[in-house]
Amino acid sequence: MPFKSLDELRAACLDLPAGSDTAAAAVARRQNTLTKPQGSLGRLETIAAWLARWQGRDMPKLDRVKVFVFAGNHGVTAQGVSAFPSEVTVQMVANFAGGGAAINQLARIAGAELDVIPLDLDHPTGDFTQQPAMDEKAFLAAVSAGYGAVTGDIDLVCFGEMGIGNTTPAAALSTALFGGRAEKWTGRGTGVDDAGLKRKVTAIEAGLKRHADALADPLKVAAALGGRELAAIFGATLAARHNNVPVLLDGFVCTAAAAPLARLHPAGLAHTIAAHVSAESGHRRLLEALGLPPLLDLGMRLGEGSGACLAVNIVRSALECHARMASFAEAGVSEK
Repeated sequence: MPFKSLDELRAACLDLPAGSDTAAAAVARRQNTLTKPQGSLGRLETIAAWLARWQGRDMPKLDRVKVFVFAGNHGVTAQGVSAFPSEVTVQMVANFAGGGAAINQLARIAGAELDVIPLDLDHPTGDFTQQPAMDEKAFLAAVSAGYGAVTGDIDLVCFGEMGIGNTTPAAALSTALFGGRAEKWTGRGTGVDDAGLKRKVTAIEAGLKRHADALADPLKVAAALGGRELAAIFGATLAARHNNVPVLLDGFVCTAAAAPLARLHPAGLAHTIAAHVSAESGHRRLLEALGLPPLLDLGMRLGEGSGACLAVNIVRSALECHARMASFAEAGVSEK
């Protein structure tokens, strides 16, 4: 297990590479020679520079793109916070294996490898209204599982999740990390009715009260209020930074899972781009709090890494324009 204590994990979160200014500057110089008005491709130009910075290459590449979907089950579902029963998590993992989910189709179209990692699905986390979701050992094991999944031979990575009830811990984490009332961060998730939404808010308030002593520490918050798949996404996001792999963040749950890194280090999520803003009400607020403008706004709220995987096609487009467009000199086009 890479991390044997919270102190080890905290030290790893504070020791983050800054990325390559040289590679990003080389991309910017090339962009200014291509047959277009400067800046006319908008964020496609900055995406190319972002890839270069975090890959450390003057000419980025996307030969190997991976999508990791982490799956976990949650004890807080006992509070009636989801419209679906918890056994759906296992059933959907089987659906991923059979190729029948949305993420299977989106990964294929994006030219991305898909790896689904279930995390002790037969043993849900603790109901955080009654006890910590995870003790330190369980939390570190889940973080380490995510950390170990991401290796330096990946050019771009997307993270997804599957876990019935997991918008509740995501909203609880967001409330604990960024403040405000629980209602501000809590949405309908899988489609709960008004009574279900009220139960979610009540559960989050109870969890925040029970674990008040942990709220000053982002790692203790992630253990007390989170879930195994959220902890794994946190670990995988950290590993991506240490391995110089740029990250496309998916929806509300993935963003909340990664958010403790931003609270521990002011540039903790600099290697990430928000792929989309989901229809889950807290996601837009969370992206604003993190200073992460989304690439897409399509009203999606599926999870699975679906929005992140869809955005891979935009990143590929950015790289194709950067790498294959002719310069003014090559094309014989007059500059202004």
